[in-house]
Amino acid sequence: MYAVIKTGGKQYRVQPGDVIVVEKLDGEAGSNVSFGDVLMLGGDKGVTLGAPMIAGATVAATLVETRKGEKIKIFKKIRRQGYRRTNGHRQMESVLRITGIEGAGEKAKWDGETSLMTKAEMNARARGLAPRVEETEAKPAKTKAAPKAEAKAPAAKKAAAPKAEKTETKAPAKKAPAKKADKAGDEA
Repeated sequence: MYAVIKTGGKQYRVQPGDVIVVEKLDGEAGSNVSFGDVLMLGGDKGVTLGAPMIAGATVAATLVETRKGEKIKIFKKIRRQGYRRTNGHRQMESVLRITGIEGAGEKAKWDGETSLMTKAEMNARARGLAPRVEETEAKPAKTKAAPKAEAKAPAAKKAAAPKAEKTETKAPAKKAPAKKADKAGDEA
């Protein structure tokens, strides 16, 4: 089942489980959002069109994150006048996970789990830069005896790497140009 919804002056075709990026919506990450502006429903019973909206139809979603979008550059120029201005803008946007569609006697729900992981965190994990949750949970808990044993043992210091000799190469100091002596000043 799918639906066409209207939000932020735009229309989106959605299905349960889809992740969409829309203009900024109010709410915290993890909150539920409901859209009543359903323009069209499609499913097993066929397509239902609204005039302009379908009465009683709703689309449920979960707000994953609110972030800034891609940077847009604005460049203004008037030729032959030396006038050039560069500006930029990043629009706020919300990321939504569609969890359910209801209307026209049909229902469709998404059975998966809605993860609130941000896109920045997903990119960091893909590059191996962010710690994984499984690794922190997998570490065994320390017993009470272990910290005492560690406290009694002298702290092992890492061997310092031999320092390379510093070779300073200074440019020769520039001498100030010699002042011409006044004849009157030298003779007096």
